[in-house]
Amino acid sequence: MTEQQELTTSGIARWRFALVMAVFAALLLAVLARLVMLHTVDQPFLFEQGEKRTVRSEVQPASRGKILDRHGRPLAISTPVITLWLNPQQINLQQLPLLAKPLGLKKKTLLKKVERAASQGRSFIYLKRQVEPELAQRVLKMGINGVYGDDDFRRYYPAAEVTAHTLGIVNIDGKGQEGLELAFDDYLKGTEGSRQVVKDLYGNVIKQLKVDEVPQPGSDLNLTIDLRLQYLAYRELKAAVSSHKAKSGSAVLLDARNGEVLALVNQPSYNPNNRAKLKAEFMRNRALADLIEPGSTMKPFTVAAALDSGRYSPSTKVNTAPGFMRVKHKTIRDHRDYGELDVTGIITKSSNVGVTKLAHNLGADKIWRFFHDAGMGTASALGFPGEAVGSLPYPEQMDDLRLATMSYGYGLSVTPLQLAQAYTSLSQQGCRQAVRLLMQKNIENSPECQRVMKARTAKQVLSMLETVTSEKGTGRRARVESYRVGGKTGTAHKVGSEGYEDSEYTAIFAGVAPISNPELVLVVVVDEPQGQEYYGGEVAAPVFSRIMEQSLRLRQVAPDNSNIKKLLVEKNMKKAAVSGKKLPLHERGAA
Repeated sequence: MTEQQELTTSGIARWRFALVMAVFAALLLAVLARLVMLHTVDQPFLFEQGEKRTVRSEVQPASRGKILDRHGRPLAISTPVITLWLNPQQINLQQLPLLAKPLGLKKKTLLKKVERAASQGRSFIYLKRQVEPELAQRVLKMGINGVYGDDDFRRYYPAAEVTAHTLGIVNIDGKGQEGLELAFDDYLKGTEGSRQVVKDLYGNVIKQLKVDEVPQPGSDLNLTIDLRLQYLAYRELKAAVSSHKAKSGSAVLLDARNGEVLALVNQPSYNPNNRAKLKAEFMRNRALADLIEPGSTMKPFTVAAALDSGRYSPSTKVNTAPGFMRVKHKTIRDHRDYGELDVTGIITKSSNVGVTKLAHNLGADKIWRFFHDAGMGTASALGFPGEAVGSLPYPEQMDDLRLATMSYGYGLSVTPLQLAQAYTSLSQQGCRQAVRLLMQKNIENSPECQRVMKARTAKQVLSMLETVTSEKGTGRRARVESYRVGGKTGTAHKVGSEGYEDSEYTAIFAGVAPISNPELVLVVVVDEPQGQEYYGGEVAAPVFSRIMEQSLRLRQVAPDNSNIKKLLVEKNMKKAAVSGKKLPLHERGAA
């Protein structure tokens, strides 16, 4: 090879080397430039992206407010639980059986659910909601990839079915669905909080960075309900409905002095803590939502209207012979021919003919006005969801027959609560109290009562009601030992597809105690009792007696029966006769 060729080859080799080195230098400069960009210009972007993948904003649930009775006993509370969920994209299907057994889930059902969610590209499904913390922690400690837990609250009702109709229920998301839970949902529900946390690849919280908003619990609701009285009223009503094989029943107990609802119970009921077998018809608050024809429990108001007019006095005679009377095309009958009765006797014997004559003498306008003032056909202003208003025909809708039937409680409809409220006018000197379920913090703002009748009239009618529970009255089984009790029985035929049914009844008793200074008003309704006994005095009156007796003693109301000593002596003498023992002198009533 010539010298010139060697020089040429050497020059090409140097040129190639320089080119390669130049390319490597350019690549190095490009990498260095990119590194500089990443650490300067692009650093905020990269940091933000990293934060998005590790820092999460979590919602912190707020506890719903408690519902308490008048003495602060809990009726509804929220307990902390954990909601378990999983990511179908992360879960190992082979590990699903390990989750199914402790959570009480079916393996095949769970597997299908997860496979379907995974095929749809979903990254979230509930495993089981509102799990007890101890069980949830056991599941989470299994360390199964893709299974997570979030804090939550579950509503719990300590009295279960006893207070179910009054309190209502919430759904699984904690929103009110029935009763007071629905009516005061905005007041009871809290305000959710939020916090910034760092999570690892598996969704576990590594640390809490900051709290953006602290969760605020809901406000507590204090009711006028007395849980002790609620329990005993529920027990007695349930026993009566069961023993008489009745379709349903209701009982409403009011404080006669201020209209506070002390107990409100229904049958059948349901357990809000266990909804596996929940039926819609069991959820209805019959004491507020069901309408009844009050029957003879309206007769005291017809008589009160007559006394209030000034045309009658308790001793005014009314001829009810021969025990029936013809009004248009209908015959109105008494149980038997009572002949001549005074106005007090009309109540004692529950004479349909007697109150019909009083109503006809007064006229439709006066009867309508009196019944309306007593609260018939008007809302109670309780604010309870689904509360019925009832009906009261206007005077122009009443002919002689309709006026007659209305005088003894047919042709109008009321709820058991409305009937109890009406009876507060008889117990409080003619003034009807506004009913309420919430404790009144400021008594000065309490609504004024509605004047229905003169105080003298109310006192006279109250004395008449006491005769109903005497030996001559229809409500003897409503008597309460050591207390003077007054009330009125009612037995109303039920309306069927072709008019009033001959064999279907609603048994009612409405009354007050003690007569000397009324403190309690109680209405008991038993719908469609079966068997030999179906009258209000046979079915509802004994329930009234048992509830009223225990309520008066629990509230430590002083006995007002002047014959207490005589009754106790007779009772002791009977015991002595049975046992054959001679009683001490002081127990025989000797001075």
